Amino acid sequence: MKMNGEHPADMSEMANMDQDTMTMPGGTHMMMDTGSLRRKFWVSLILTIPIVLFSPMMGMKLPFQITFTGSDWVVAVIGTFIFIYGGQPFFSGARNELKMRQPAMMTLITMGISVAYVYSIYAVIANDIFHVTPTVTDFFWELATLIDIMLLGHWIEMGAVMNAGSAVDKLAKLLPDSAHLIGADGTVSDVKVASLQVGQRVQIRAGEKIPADGTVNDGTTSVNEAMVTGEAKAVAKTTGDTVIGGTINGTGTLEITITGTGDSGYLSKVMTLVQSAQDNKSQTETMADKVAGYLFYAALIVGVGSFIVWLMTSNLAAALSIAVTVFVIACPHALGLAIPLVVARVTSLAATSGLLIANRSALEQINHVKYVLMDKTETLTAGKFSVNDVQSFSDEMDDNTVLATMAALEQQSTHPLATGILSAAKSANLNVTAAENVYQQTGVGLAGDLDNHHYQIVSPTYVAKQGLTVPKIATGHPGDTISYLIENQQVLGVVAQGDQIKPEAQKMVTQLKQDGLVPVMLTGDNRQAAQTVAAVLGIDEVQAELLPEDKDRLVTDYQKRGGVMFVGDGVNDAPSLAQADIGVAIGSGTDVAIDSADVILVNSNPYDIVKLIRLAKTMTRKMTQNIWWGAGYNIIAIPLAAGVLAPIGFILSPMVGAVLMSLSTVIVALNALTIRRD
Repeated sequence: MKMNGEHPADMSEMANMDQDTMTMPGGTHMMMDTGSLRRKFWVSLILTIPIVLFSPMMGMKLPFQITFTGSDWVVAVIGTFIFIYGGQPFFSGARNELKMRQPAMMTLITMGISVAYVYSIYAVIANDIFHVTPTVTDFFWELATLIDIMLLGHWIEMGAVMNAGSAVDKLAKLLPDSAHLIGADGTVSDVKVASLQVGQRVQIRAGEKIPADGTVNDGTTSVNEAMVTGEAKAVAKTTGDTVIGGTINGTGTLEITITGTGDSGYLSKVMTLVQSAQDNKSQTETMADKVAGYLFYAALIVGVGSFIVWLMTSNLAAALSIAVTVFVIACPHALGLAIPLVVARVTSLAATSGLLIANRSALEQINHVKYVLMDKTETLTAGKFSVNDVQSFSDEMDDNTVLATMAALEQQSTHPLATGILSAAKSANLNVTAAENVYQQTGVGLAGDLDNHHYQIVSPTYVAKQGLTVPKIATGHPGDTISYLIENQQVLGVVAQGDQIKPEAQKMVTQLKQDGLVPVMLTGDNRQAAQTVAAVLGIDEVQAELLPEDKDRLVTDYQKRGGVMFVGDGVNDAPSLAQADIGVAIGSGTDVAIDSADVILVNSNPYDIVKLIRLAKTMTRKMTQNIWWGAGYNIIAIPLAAGVLAPIGFILSPMVGAVLMSLSTVIVALNALTIRRD
C-alpha cells in the first residue's frame, strides 16, 4: 500500500490482487470467476450424458441403460475426467477448509466424490479384470451428477451475489493521479502522487482533489469533506489547519506540507480497517457450512466404524460396499442446491424492490441483529440544504427581498448553501437579477453589486469578529447554518438553512422500534445538527463528530451487546459497513461504501431497511427448511445404510438412497420457488 518511489506497490495494485478469488461461505476460497464455473459445469454436464446412459444408478439398472463390451471402461475414462476437471474447485476449497481446521461443504463434497471415484475404479477393475461374483456396484452415475449439481449450485450462488467492485480499488481512485510539487527554489512541477513523500510541499488549486494528508502553510479556502468524513457542510481551512487526501478543495489556492502518504495516509488507514473487517467477516461460518461440517464428521465416523464392524463380521467386499454407501449418501445432491436456489430467488425478488444483495451469508445473521446503526447525511437526510426561514432586519427590505438579493449574489456559485438559496428563491417565484462584480472573499463569503448597492453574504464568524449588531434571531431550527446579508457593515437580514430529513426516515425509525430493534445514529457531522435530526426522528442514541476509526470502534462495542446492522454512504462509513454483521450502503453513496457493504439500497430509501430485514428473515427461514429437506433425512439414512438394523434383516438399499436423494432435490427446488414478493 506504499505510495512513494521506494514502494511501487500502490493501492490500485493491491486492489487488483484478488479479483478472481471467490470467497465462499465460511471463508473458503474458489480461485476462479463465474465464467470458469460456468464452463466447468457445461463440460461436465455434457460428459455426464454417456455416464447416465452406460452406468447404473446406485446399482439399479435404468430402462434406458445401454451396455456393450468395454462400456465400463468408457464410463471410467469419462468419469476420471469429470472427477479431475469438474472436481478441481472442490479440491481447492477442501484444502483451504482443512488448513483452517474447519471442514465444511467443500470437504464434504470432496470426500463424497473421492470415495465414489476410488471405489468405482476398484469396481471396474474387479468386474472386468478379475470377474468377481457377485459384481461390485460402481458409483460413476452418482459421482458425475453430484459434481454437476454442486457446480450448478455454486454457479447460481456466485452469479446471484457476485460483487464485481473492489472497495480498495475505489479508495485508490479517490486520490488524483498527479500533484503540483513545490521545489526548494519555489518552482512548481507536476509529479505523480505515488512519488510524494512526507515533508514535501504541494500546491492545490481551486476545485482540485487534495493529493495527500497535510498541514496548510498558506492560503484560505473551504474544503468539501463530505465524501470522506461525513461532514455535510464545506469546512473552512486556513494556515495551520489539517487537510485529508481525497477531499476536494474549494475556490481558494492552498499550499500544504505533506504529513501522511502511503501507509501513514488517512485513506490507507481506512483501507486497512476495511480489509481487516472483511477478513474477519469472511471467517463467519454459514448455516450450510455448519450442517456440512456435521455431516462430514458423522459420515466419517459412521463410515469408518461400519467398515470395521462389517469387516469383522462379514467380508471385505461387504464392508467396502456399506462404507462407501454411507459416504455417498452423506453427500446429498439436494444440499448443493438447497442454499443457492433460495439465494437466487431472494436476490431476484430483492432486486425488484431496489435491494442489491452482494453478500448473502451476512444476511443469515439477521435474527441476531439488535442494533441498527445509521449514518446521518445521505442516509437519514438528503445531504441537500434547504432554506428553513428568512428574516429581514431592515425597514427597507422584506423577507423576500433579502432572499432575492442573496440569490442574486449566489447566481454563479455551486456551493451547497448557494444551491439552497437559489432553490428557495425559485420556489417563491422571486424575480432574481444576477449581481455584478461578484467575487469571493476568502474566509468571509461573497460580495457583489446590485442596483447601485454593494452587498456581502457572510458567516456568523465574520459578524462576530467585526462586532456587528444582530437583532435576536427567531428563525430556523437548532443546528441550522446561518448566512447574513450585510451592506456597509450593517446586517440587513439572515437566511437559515438545514439539511432535509428524508420523508421515509421517520416511518423507518418507528417501524424498527416496533420490531424491537434499537436505532442508533453515528455521524461525522457536528453534534448540534445530529441531535436536531435525532430528536425529530425519535432516535435516542446519538454519537457525533466521529472519525472512521471511531465508528468502527463503536460498531465493535455494540456487537458485544448484540448483532449490528450498519447503514451508511461515505468513505468514512466503509470500515463500519465491513465490520458490521450486516452492512447496508445507500445507493447514492460513494463507490467505496457500496463495495464494502453486504446490501445496497438502490433507491436510497431509508424504509427499504425495513424491507431488507423482512426479506432476510424470510431467506433464513427458507434456508433452514431446505437444509432439513436436503440433509435432514441423513439422520435416519446414514445409520440405516451402515446396517444398524441388520440384526433384524434390514439394510438400506442403495436404490432407496437414490430415491431419497432425488426426492429431496425436488422438494428444495419447489420450496425455494414458494418465496414470493410481499
